[in-house]
Amino acid sequence: MDSPVGGARIVPVVVLQDAASAHPLADALVAGGIRCAEITLRTAAGLDAIDALRDRQDIVVGAGTILSPEQVDDVVDAGARFAVSPGFDPRVLERCLARGIPLVPGVATATEIQQALGRGLRHLKLFPAKQIGGLDAIRAFAGPFPDACFMPSGGVSPANASDYLAHAAVFAVSGSWMVPSDALEAGDFTRIEELSRRAVAAL
Repeated sequence: MDSPVGGARIVPVVVLQDAASAHPLADALVAGGIRCAEITLRTAAGLDAIDALRDRQDIVVGAGTILSPEQVDDVVDAGARFAVSPGFDPRVLERCLARGIPLVPGVATATEIQQALGRGLRHLKLFPAKQIGGLDAIRAFAGPFPDACFMPSGGVSPANASDYLAHAAVFAVSGSWMVPSDALEAGDFTRIEELSRRAVAAL
């Protein structure tokens, strides 16, 4: 099964306060070697930022913090190419299937993983990864669930990202260390480009 994030190994989690930053941010990520981004709906600017990037071919843009079927409709209409949710909600999955957009649902327990696999999903967001055991949790889940592929999110950093990616059950890592809020608010896209380049080089 193809990766829902376009084969990317690093998925920046982006919280934008101003949709006007969307293109400069995308330029910085691409220049740094990252060609995927999860723009969250945690702010009012998120949806407009996704829409602003809908025609770009050099970066795969998805939507994060999807909590309802209605938000699925919103992000699909805005041009998102994948959806990420913090938990597993069958209503969100059904709407994603109906709208033809891949979903990476959040899971934190064996029950949630089993439910997601039972609905045909393989690519799962392990969240919050650090708080539920990090790499040890992935090792434990990989035994009974050999078909599951994980994208750890929550507590992923330059110090542990490469360790996560070295595990066969991890298809990508998700985090915000290359898109820190202070750099975004200051419009410091040079810093974001450099942090992205370092992330790619380290992994």
